Amino acid sequence: MNSLPVERSTSYRCERLRSVAQNGFPTAADWERCVPVELVDTVTGRPPHQSTEVRFGWSPEYLHIRFVCQDDHVVSDFTERNQPLYEQDVVELFIDEQGDGRNYMELEISPHNVIFDALIHNNDEGSAFQADVTWQLEGLQTSVEVDHLGHRVYLIHIPASNFKFPLTKGVCWRVNVYRIDENVQGDREYQAWQPTGAVNFHLPARFGYFQLG
Repeated sequence: MNSLPVERSTSYRCERLRSVAQNGFPTAADWERCVPVELVDTVTGRPPHQSTEVRFGWSPEYLHIRFVCQDDHVVSDFTERNQPLYEQDVVELFIDEQGDGRNYMELEISPHNVIFDALIHNNDEGSAFQADVTWQLEGLQTSVEVDHLGHRVYLIHIPASNFKFPLTKGVCWRVNVYRIDENVQGDREYQAWQPTGAVNFHLPARFGYFQLG
């Protein structure tokens, strides 16, 4: 891969959604108004072999996330919550509300809509962390489907009650999003919004700045 690293902002402004459907979830028009980010190789910062677009939106009731992934080969055998999804294809979201790199939530979704969620306790260097898998996101709603272009679309809706403070304009967190994708040859590609410079997602100092707008 000869392409140069992709230049990107370290901050993201998450748009408030004002025309959500009656079920409280975004419509297609809502998603179009959300700012897209493209994930890159987490080590080099270069474009990946299989593209991943992520968009975020919010309302007072939910944080909404959508992943749209090129995926011509799926590796996903897990069937139960909190199995080690990170050993196969998966999309991931880390949210550090306090912004100190010590405690943050981790959410993973497999291509077959299996969930891994945990509260991570980290030394902020990525060399020592513990995952509390007894912790769960309450009321979490997710779905995975394949669109008309063959992209795998992950929809994630996290109720506001899971956060320490209400979802309101100006709230700022440290956040990163990731994807692990294995090709037919068995090679794994590690993608991120904010590259960590290593095959290690647990580097909270590299998380981006995420603000509700």
